[in-house]
Amino acid sequence: KGSIELENGSKILASATSSSAVRGGSFNMIFLDEFAYVPPGVAEEFFSSVYPTISSGQTTKVLIVSTPKGLNMFYRFWVDAQEKRNEYVPIEVHWSQVPGRDEAWKTQTIANTSEEQFQTEFECDFIGSTATLISSHKLKCLAYKTPLYKNDEGLCVYEEPQKDKVYCICVDTARGQGKDYSAFVVIDMTTTPYRLVAIYRNNEIAPMMYPNAVNAVGKQYNNAHVLVEINDIGGQVADIGFGKGGSQFGLRTTSVTKRVGCAALKSLIEEDKLIIEDFNTVNELTSFIAKRQSYEADVGHNDDLVMGLVMFAWVTTQPYFNE
Repeated sequence: KGSIELENGSKILASATSSSAVRGGSFNMIFLDEFAYVPPGVAEEFFSSVYPTISSGQTTKVLIVSTPKGLNMFYRFWVDAQEKRNEYVPIEVHWSQVPGRDEAWKTQTIANTSEEQFQTEFECDFIGSTATLISSHKLKCLAYKTPLYKNDEGLCVYEEPQKDKVYCICVDTARGQGKDYSAFVVIDMTTTPYRLVAIYRNNEIAPMMYPNAVNAVGKQYNNAHVLVEINDIGGQVADIGFGKGGSQFGLRTTSVTKRVGCAALKSLIEEDKLIIEDFNTVNELTSFIAKRQSYEADVGHNDDLVMGLVMFAWVTTQPYFNE
């Protein structure tokens, strides 16, 4: 049964996780089970439709239970609760609190599964993958903060433009069909450590309009240097925004440039030479994993912001960067 009504008039409704699951209802308690395993896009739409159904009451509650799985919406709620940035109360249950579970049980469980599975399922480790470009130890140390400014277009600003500073914008382009994101990162490259000061992320903007967004932000940040990835549709963005004469601007990402960029990015982040405080960027880094002879987003995740960082890291290895 999908619902139960008790003799005192109380009702219990079970529903699948979707953006329209319980829209229009009014509830005293919402219980979200294994919420970390809801796909990122679905989780945001679902929660925006669910939360209004309980926000009108004075005694209403939201209870979210899950095994952790990456730095997603559930992780953000958890960290914000620990930092007292929201009203949730964090409660953690460790495997050692369960009667009958000791070191011998742990050893046997790892032998039957794997170290990675045990870290996620029993140690409540949000970052269980060992195949990420950035080491899991470093990823756990990356903290995010609330942006100074955020708009509906997808721009998040963490540091306002400052006089005499030199900025770089690295641009990744999508088709604007609600799938991958057109995204760019703005980096203060005046001195080391370099700092991510703003990001833009939008999966609906048309490639023809995208150069306007890049141009507007670039002018604000002291006429920032701009590097556009020109594979596929990105070539149009470079031509519309910056093309002159017969010159071709931008970076064509190849296996060689990506390999150099990934290696440089790993060094920059792990050696604290690039400061990242944006949640979406950190989230993408946790699912940017080794595949074949390269790195890319894990299934169901995006790497549009990370690719902007890879492009910037590649630039830092070039002779003209220091010049």
